[in-house]
Amino acid sequence: MDNIKGDNYYILKIKKDLEFIILHMRDVGIEELGQNEVLLDSMLFRMIQISENARKLTDEYKQSRKDIPWSALYGMRNRLVHDYGHVDLSIVYETLKNDIPEVLKILNQV
Repeated sequence: MDNIKGDNYYILKIKKDLEFIILHMRDVGIEELGQNEVLLDSMLFRMIQISENARKLTDEYKQSRKDIPWSALYGMRNRLVHDYGHVDLSIVYETLKNDIPEVLKILNQV
């Protein structure tokens, strides 16, 4: 039996990663994030996963959801993967605390 993964599958994965980030970043300040290597690595991994799964969505889905900042999701992934050792913690923190909850809110407005 084929295991065909469609848009719904990838959207659920994206939402789970967004929810994970929101849950684990609750009450976390930038200093704690910078000092907690396991937490930081986990958050960066989840952001990369979100981008990877977003790329697997069909063009039709992405066109129907122009309210999602697709290019920003891809851009963050590229920065994290290619400049991993030189990522600006303040940008990552702002993304985790402000942008991630907003993306989840938009995705849930269906």
